[in-house]
Amino acid sequence: MKYLITIVRLIFLALFVFLLAQGQMTLWLALVGAGLLVSLIFGRIYCGYVCPMNTLMIPTNWIAKKLKFQTKKTPKWLGNGYFAWIALVVSVAAMLLLKQLFQINLPVLPIWLAVSVIVTLRYRPSVFHNLLCPFGALQKLFGRFAKQRKRVDESACSGCKLCEKVCPSDAITVGGDNKKAAIETALCHQCTSCAKVCPAGAIHYK
Repeated sequence: MKYLITIVRLIFLALFVFLLAQGQMTLWLALVGAGLLVSLIFGRIYCGYVCPMNTLMIPTNWIAKKLKFQTKKTPKWLGNGYFAWIALVVSVAAMLLLKQLFQINLPVLPIWLAVSVIVTLRYRPSVFHNLLCPFGALQKLFGRFAKQRKRVDESACSGCKLCEKVCPSDAITVGGDNKKAAIETALCHQCTSCAKVCPAGAIHYK
């Protein structure tokens, strides 16, 4: 399953590069829109399996940890959680205005791809996923209503926190009165990392 997920991510990354080379980013934006609709039922699978930013952030995160570039701190100016929405509005407005006034196609997606890699070199992936990514802001809004999603069987959960440690989007917290894991659907990428490390097999997609 691990290799299959990696292959799927690489296929979509190759598709992104191909469309970029062909100047067909409108088709990818259509895929982003389709991902929003899919997230209403199946959760944020676009973020977990399709998004080229996430695919490149995974090895970037590994490298940053090995080289000890990363910090666990989150920039204070991102604390209010509004920046991703501001980034979305500015990105769309800039893209439309440059096209309308100067006939320039602003490469919004490649720009954010570069930003995601640079940010992940310094900060945990969750910082970009939850606080910076303009597409993630929309996915978070739609994904919170997912019918199919990762759930925790509390009767089996031991509260070991292994799932909490591997979650790339900080969607899992272990605590509360019962000391059990809880998954915030709006943040979850449905990536299966948590299910793989759970020694009790308490996490399922259903």
